[in-house]
Amino acid sequence: MRVGQTLKGRITERMGRTTHNRRLQRTDRTDRVAGDLKQSGDRAEDAFRP
Repeated sequence: MRVGQTLKGRITERMGRTTHNRRLQRTDRTDRVAGDLKQSGDRAEDAFRP
């Protein structure tokens, strides 16, 4: 799920760049960043598991 959110954000952000749609770029950049943060949190959680 988290990888999907990141991937969706990257794809649609690039679509926004291609079409010069700044709103699309901004909203999908937040999806990408949110997915990246969630993945980082999962990795940190896994690192501290016994």
